[in-house]
Amino acid sequence: MQRPIKFVVAAAMASLTACGGSPAAQVEPAPRMTAAPQDQVPAESGPREQTADEQVNHLLSRLTFGARPGDVEAVRAMGVDKWIDLQLHPERIDDSRSDQYFAALESYNTSSQELQRKYPPPNQLLQRLQAKGDRSRLSAADSTELREATAGPRKVTIEAQSGRIDRALLSERQLQEVMTDFWLNHFSVYIQKGPPERYQLVQYESKVIRPNSLGKFRVLLEAVAKSPAMLFYLDNWESQADSNRPRLVPLPAAGRGGAGRNGRGGLLTPQQQQQLARRRGGLNENYGRELLELHTLGVDGGYTQQDVINVARALTGWTFPRPQQGGGAFEFNPQMHDAGAKVVLGHRLAAGRGIEDGEDVLDIVSRHPSTAKFIAFKLARRFVSDTPPAELVERADETFRRTDGDIRAVVRTIITSKEFFSRAAYRGKVKSPFEVVVSALRALGAQPDGTPRTAQTIATLGEPIYGHQAPNGWPETGDQWMNTGAILNRINFGVAIAAGRIPGVSPTSWKGAESLQNAPIEQQVDGVVGALLGGGVSPDTRAILITGKNPFLASAAALDATPEKARPKEPVDPDEAMMMLPEPGARPPLRGPARDRAFGKLQPPFKGLALIVGLAIGSPEFQRR
Repeated sequence: MQRPIKFVVAAAMASLTACGGSPAAQVEPAPRMTAAPQDQVPAESGPREQTADEQVNHLLSRLTFGARPGDVEAVRAMGVDKWIDLQLHPERIDDSRSDQYFAALESYNTSSQELQRKYPPPNQLLQRLQAKGDRSRLSAADSTELREATAGPRKVTIEAQSGRIDRALLSERQLQEVMTDFWLNHFSVYIQKGPPERYQLVQYESKVIRPNSLGKFRVLLEAVAKSPAMLFYLDNWESQADSNRPRLVPLPAAGRGGAGRNGRGGLLTPQQQQQLARRRGGLNENYGRELLELHTLGVDGGYTQQDVINVARALTGWTFPRPQQGGGAFEFNPQMHDAGAKVVLGHRLAAGRGIEDGEDVLDIVSRHPSTAKFIAFKLARRFVSDTPPAELVERADETFRRTDGDIRAVVRTIITSKEFFSRAAYRGKVKSPFEVVVSALRALGAQPDGTPRTAQTIATLGEPIYGHQAPNGWPETGDQWMNTGAILNRINFGVAIAAGRIPGVSPTSWKGAESLQNAPIEQQVDGVVGALLGGGVSPDTRAILITGKNPFLASAAALDATPEKARPKEPVDPDEAMMMLPEPGARPPLRGPARDRAFGKLQPPFKGLALIVGLAIGSPEFQRR
């Protein structure tokens, strides 16, 4: 007897947060990494409940963006612990293929200033064109020039967003990429903050976050604090001392050599302060607040509103020049700095100082006990469970404090723990839209397609890259990503792959697919389950793969039949979705024209191996990691 759709929907949603599964299937070896003889293999930290094959599958699910054909055998041949140690040292891994690809991308090899000079925002060109003549009307030539001018900024945006996908797809340094993704969400910035932001994003990812993703937290924190992307996003670039506060006098250029890094020669006179205050604004608390609440101590970390104010005062003058022209490198402006005395979290900062105020604040917050606990909890949640065991968080917290914030050591504590290799952790987390799409591409051996389509697909599923407006980043627990609409959208993504609608990937070109093309349906299902789903699926999932019918798609057809006026408002076109802010968490289901714009027309129904692959990607087992 066929089960009602509501029953199947509820069962599938419940299974997305369940654990379990069978050992990973064997795949032909295609080793890509080798460990150097001097590699130190970490000792096991406790008994492991997962079988040997499950451990391999678990590593490739949690410490990479998904297994590629051949990865299971490569990890098994190296050994789980040795593979972990190698991934913890990305500098030992040859990543020349990825490096070669990115060497050809202009945005990754050009300064933000040069990018904005070469590809100015269209509104700047519009203002110049209007200044030449009638402001209410442009000539045909001017209109053509304006249309062509949009191509440059769009290229910058595409390379910033697609670059995140391409590096996750190509890089052999997968744990570094997972950590880069983690920190980009922790230190989140928003692409639509203003035109200057989009020109800064590639440098923020490639120069600020990635090189420091497994280093010392204090070094990463300062790199973020001095990055134009964060300075602009949280408005610290224009934050300055209030008019009643003392400021510093900059030394003349010729005399700065004796002033050290402060570049000041004393305090401004009251008259000079008044003149400067008339030209500029005052104190902006945005970055000071988020530094404490989101970046270090956490919302319950023990700080007060007065601490927020004094942190913001300490960071006045941390800026960068000419943001509307693409900006430049970080600089400290003493004339903007509040040179008065301050107390931050019980630490007194003397009056008359300059950049040392901000540097001392970073020392204080990076070594605060609340920061160690907050970062340890977030990392344990990323790698182990939405509700990580308290004992594991305590051990990671202790490692953070003992090593002075060594991120690599904290991650090692977590990913070699008994909790990481527990039965409860196996397939225990729901993938984000970014993880769903990238893991599908990796599983099928996809190549970067050089178009914005993949980024559009991720945005359609609810996670536009650099598209979260609030500084708290995207949801980090599975319950925030999943509802009936989200499941339908993910299933439609799988069907779009089956229909060949996703650029750069074929549902039947992965290694091993050729031997299944003409096999009986049961053998095809076994092959797909082994290659894409770790070798084990629920009876419901297997039935869907055998029959080629998913009840969720019937539910979607029912939605399509709903009268237009009774439907909720549909999402915008995917071109716009790349840049838009969805509601936090899962999106409503795409229907009719909106679904066709996102995935292409998915009818008539597709059959055979391609359909099995598409349904497998939409299954609860593939949606978990």
